[in-house]
Amino acid sequence: MVDKTTVEVIRGALVYAAEEMGIALKKSAYSPNIKERMDHSCALFDPKRRLIAQAEHIPVHLGSMALAVREGLAAYKGNLEPGDMILLNDPYLSGTHLPDLTLIAPIYRGGRLIGYAANKAHHTDVGGKAPGSIAGDSTELYQEGLIIPPIKFVKAGTIDPELSWLIRSNVRTPDVQMGDLRAQIAANNTGIRRVIELVEQYGADTLHEAMGEIMDYSERRMRAAIKEMPRGTYEASDYMEDVPGMGLAEIKVKVTVEGDGVTFDYAGTCPQVEAPINAPLGVTIAGIYYTLITVTDPTIPVNDGCFRPITLRIPEGTMTNPRRPAPVAGGNVETSQRNVDVLMKAFAQITPDRVPAAGLGTMSNISVGGTRSDGTPWTFYETIGGGSGARPIGDGVDGVHVNMTNTMNTPVESLEAYLPMRFVSYGLRPDTGGAGQFRGGCGIERSWVLTAPKAILSVLAERTKIAPWGLRGGKSGGLGEYKIVKKNGKVVTLPSKCTTQIEEGDTLVVHTPGGGGYGDPKRRNPKLILRDVQNGLVSPEAAERDYGVKNSSRKTARGP
Repeated sequence: MVDKTTVEVIRGALVYAAEEMGIALKKSAYSPNIKERMDHSCALFDPKRRLIAQAEHIPVHLGSMALAVREGLAAYKGNLEPGDMILLNDPYLSGTHLPDLTLIAPIYRGGRLIGYAANKAHHTDVGGKAPGSIAGDSTELYQEGLIIPPIKFVKAGTIDPELSWLIRSNVRTPDVQMGDLRAQIAANNTGIRRVIELVEQYGADTLHEAMGEIMDYSERRMRAAIKEMPRGTYEASDYMEDVPGMGLAEIKVKVTVEGDGVTFDYAGTCPQVEAPINAPLGVTIAGIYYTLITVTDPTIPVNDGCFRPITLRIPEGTMTNPRRPAPVAGGNVETSQRNVDVLMKAFAQITPDRVPAAGLGTMSNISVGGTRSDGTPWTFYETIGGGSGARPIGDGVDGVHVNMTNTMNTPVESLEAYLPMRFVSYGLRPDTGGAGQFRGGCGIERSWVLTAPKAILSVLAERTKIAPWGLRGGKSGGLGEYKIVKKNGKVVTLPSKCTTQIEEGDTLVVHTPGGGGYGDPKRRNPKLILRDVQNGLVSPEAAERDYGVKNSSRKTARGP
């Protein structure tokens, strides 16, 4: 039997191996989306394809990675030898959407299978009807890009040249995509090396025994945390916006806590739609995993053991478990966020001291591309942060990503250096954080002018009609808004989901939502109100309207 100290040392080594995989991926990547925004995730699995360690990367990637590894390896019919890696992006196997390419590598030592290294990275283009492969108006999966079933992309350490040619022929910026794929290979090779080092130090039998102990430990802690929750069934719902032919589409969940287990039932959720907001099963599961970790104890090591107490009832053919070929580009980025909002609303009844008000509830996806004046193609994709929800013990955070995304800011300097765009504004939006004893975080304004002849722009966003909700008397956060200011001065307000053409000199203006407030605004510390006014986050008018504080102009305001 492995002693506890050795188990803990191995656990830490496996977690950092996954983190180091991410470092290798980021440093090797070509696209700003991966190199700067870090839109990638890495994890390690045991020989039974069970998650054993993950890096602190993107929740929607990580939660679906176990499904991608299990289903991808099951669907692949060939043999995997040392130096092989399989590639897939089929959302109905890999769990997210087509721009997320998953690469899986077996780890062998002395002819024995030790486990698997895997990573998932968001590519800025995988073909389809719109640059960036996240069209706001797609009606079926085939419009969203190249579908890659599980294929052996790397054979004995060498990229298959014919498969490389096939992929390059179906994307708009092939050099960038191949550069990012090579970075994913480097990430898996890093994970393989680190796991083999552990085998050399402890032996395969000890390593596998320690892996089992690590998962069992997480299961015990998760079951203990669930046991502390009040028994019962708790329901919640929320809506997706701007759904063609429907307007609003409901996501409904029933959470039942019983004994040391919890059941998630999505009966009553809207049937799948002909719009790019269907969430593959892996995305929905990822939201459940993320929420459960958040409302229990984030110090529980995240692995397969954490999720053994969960029972899932997610009806097939619904927006949270669609059937092929429903489009899913926005399910990964937008429906995933709403799913967490719904789950958090349910858990606000179960663990009220651990649930914040709603955050911005959208990733505000912007994808755009076209051809430069010299004829070279370009593509760009980013998500934009906003306000996080206020917490039971403090304000929300201004201008940050929340919940299912964990990406970084894309630096303006990097984008202007490589892409035909010039930024004209980037800052926080005052008065968008919901009022409360604790204020919600403020949203972001981000705008740029197109300097290429023309381009195709896609927007996939939410919370332009239904504001992020507050809790315990807190007010809702501000709504989002997306506009094009034409070069002649005409302003065109965009729907939250659309694909359209823009021309040289046009300005895209993005206003992201703020987070909801927490608690009665009348209980807010006046010094904090004055500080917010002084910092330009709350206007004097809003200070008086929401908090009853008069004479709070910026000139006379003083901080605490």
